[in-house]
Amino acid sequence: MISPLAYVDPAAKIGKNVTIQPFAYIEGDVEIGDDCVIMAHASILNGTRLGKGNKVHQGAVLGSEPQDFHFTGEKSQLVIGDNNDIRENVVVSRATHGTGATNIGNENFLMDGVHLCHDVHIGNHCVLGIKSTVAGECKLDDCTILSSNVILHQNCHIGSWVLIQGGCRISKDVPPYVIMAGNPAEYHGVNAVVLQHKHQVTERVLRHIVNAYRLVYQGNFSVRDALQKIEDQVPMSDEIHNIINFIKDSKGIVK
Repeated sequence: MISPLAYVDPAAKIGKNVTIQPFAYIEGDVEIGDDCVIMAHASILNGTRLGKGNKVHQGAVLGSEPQDFHFTGEKSQLVIGDNNDIRENVVVSRATHGTGATNIGNENFLMDGVHLCHDVHIGNHCVLGIKSTVAGECKLDDCTILSSNVILHQNCHIGSWVLIQGGCRISKDVPPYVIMAGNPAEYHGVNAVVLQHKHQVTERVLRHIVNAYRLVYQGNFSVRDALQKIEDQVPMSDEIHNIINFIKDSKGIVK
């Protein structure tokens, strides 16, 4: 299953039933799990750890050196879970320091030209659209969707079940369950269709989420006062707790 026209360092650890196509390039400090497919001209570089069932398309580069002035050549890692689809020309950097790692979870879809910088953390079931760029130390929680050409500035935290529409530039945190659109990016409602069909949120809980964000984004309150009103006025559920805790922990949300 390994083409003789591919370069695979003898020290690389290759699992069972792995396909490596012609002209792929795999360095020595690499682990590739069972049932992965590495297509032509993909590069898997030192420090990369791939789980099972991943598909890496043509021209992708995994484990590139971080584009960070603090990088001094330390050995560091890129850790990728299972069943991810990494499309053409995706670039993912490993961490800046040996104590950290860039992490990608399970069952994510990274479309053509996505760039993930050093120390990024991606959850599970996320979709990153064509040419989207995620700067260093950003975190995307589960089930986030970035449409095409989204730019996330350094240290942003994107909550679960968020939809960021095409071309947005995000420089602060985005709390869970919302839609962001425009430049500058603004709140454009709750991601209701996806929440009901994929997350199976009930109509009742969905109304509570809408009411919570009405207080945050449409009420004439500070964020701190809006959180207090949510706690006083909105019935509690896991989703409401998630909103409150996310905003409390944030250093600043897109407002």
